[in-house]
Amino acid sequence: MSPNRKHRFIQRYRSRWSVVSMCRVLGISEQGYYRFLRRPEKGRYDQMLLEQIYECLREDTENGENYGVRRIIMWLRLHKNYTGGDRRIYRICREHHLTIQRRRRSNGITKVDRQAEKSENLIKRDFTAEKPNEKFLTDITEIHCKDGKLYLAAILDCFDGSIQGFAMAEHTQAELCVEALENACRGAEVRGLILHSDRGSQFTSRLFRAALQRHEIRQSMSGTGRCYDNARMESFFATLKKEKLYPADATLLSRAVVRSMVFRYIHYYNLRRITSVNGGLPPLVYRRKYFDAISQPAA
Repeated sequence: MSPNRKHRFIQRYRSRWSVVSMCRVLGISEQGYYRFLRRPEKGRYDQMLLEQIYECLREDTENGENYGVRRIIMWLRLHKNYTGGDRRIYRICREHHLTIQRRRRSNGITKVDRQAEKSENLIKRDFTAEKPNEKFLTDITEIHCKDGKLYLAAILDCFDGSIQGFAMAEHTQAELCVEALENACRGAEVRGLILHSDRGSQFTSRLFRAALQRHEIRQSMSGTGRCYDNARMESFFATLKKEKLYPADATLLSRAVVRSMVFRYIHYYNLRRITSVNGGLPPLVYRRKYFDAISQPAA
């Protein structure tokens, strides 16, 4: 008789004989019997968690399928008060093929102007900020489209990871970076903040530095050949490509379509995407909580 049949036998006749006696007669442990009793409850609990996981993935029908297990766990803790272990969620996601595979690595496109005057590295890989508009990061990435390349310049606030400004064009000239900067500064108090970039010719150009001077922004630059000095900005570009552009295969789409996709993704990233920082809150939601807190009158 198999262990499961023995357990079912005890469950059927335990009203007549004690569980201890029957376990001894059948040669099984009491612990094993009570684990057997808990199996249906465990199955129901796993099914409930699976339904909640699907709810998380359906919450944003366009981008939710890109959530990895870590972000699913954060969503469950935030919205469903989940207090269990991470291993259970990993197991459920693995069993139902809900884990995602990371693909591709992008190459940098920075061209250093070795004749231009360089700025000091004021960030020194400290990508934290105590308040908004204290430290900005910026960079450019290229996107291969069906009808040519599209370039995206973006500016990220270290405080909450939000994209404060961006611009897209078919070139990598300094005007692209200036447009992204102007979009980030619009309506914000940016005097005295630090803007960090690599040593690309766009960021050492007179045009870009004139825009920094106009807004009273201090410039910071990475050291030559030090890719980690602007790692958080590059991480955003990698996330954009892995979650949106690679699955859609931007190489088969026109620039106009890709522009629209990037615009919608940044809106989603700022307002709805669960983050691994900010306590899991989307960047602009976290930012709003900060400003609400400081606007409260003192008790």
